[in-house]
Amino acid sequence: MRRARPGAPPRGTAERALTSVEAGADFDEARDRSTDRKTETTTDTREARETRAEERPVSKLWHITLSVSGVESPLKEVRRGLEQLAHDHPFLLTSRYANDHAEIRYWEEARDLHDAAAVALRLWGEHRQTAKLPPWEIVGLEVIDRETYHQRIAEGYGPPPAAPVGVHPY
Repeated sequence: MRRARPGAPPRGTAERALTSVEAGADFDEARDRSTDRKTETTTDTREARETRAEERPVSKLWHITLSVSGVESPLKEVRRGLEQLAHDHPFLLTSRYANDHAEIRYWEEARDLHDAAAVALRLWGEHRQTAKLPPWEIVGLEVIDRETYHQRIAEGYGPPPAAPVGVHPY
């Protein structure tokens, strides 16, 4: 994993790195519980932390399905690009591809659907050069919350169970 400030370009590139939306209050609870066990400071009481936590929006997990397509590219290049994307963006679940289209599925952490969709819509373009992805366009985007995803799977609807994690041909 690369260590740098958010939005800093990777070394040796002039492009900006993709960054996710900041986590909400629910992801700070573990830290707050460990702090409660220690001696509290005079200015940061438990009540003050709880008040701040109530004011911040809660982050959720969103299941993203991103579909891209365009002119035909050699399958080896498409596969190599998607594997590099999976390496650069480690939350990718699975990618399926052909020589003229691909589908990428992953989980994104965001406050709401708008933030999750905004990050998803930037994914392909911001990684196009660094992962050497084909010059394809985004032709489809589905963003659903975790509960809806699990409900669909339980009812037998929605996307078929993903192939083993990784990059696979159609």
